[in-house]
Amino acid sequence: MAVPKQKKSKARTRQRRSEHDKVTAKNVNWCPSCGEEKLPHRVCLHCGTYKGRQVIGVVER
Repeated sequence: MAVPKQKKSKARTRQRRSEHDKVTAKNVNWCPSCGEEKLPHRVCLHCGTYKGRQVIGVVER
């Protein structure tokens, strides 16, 4: 049975795990109707359009 000869240091273990803990920014697209930022494949919350069609009504605040 394979057994490690030396203990792995905390630094080595944390360096190996650091790749999985990275924070990535969300992908952001621009709405073609109003130009606001929106998530891809989602209805624009500012104007209520999706793929060039009015999907939901938006109340002005």
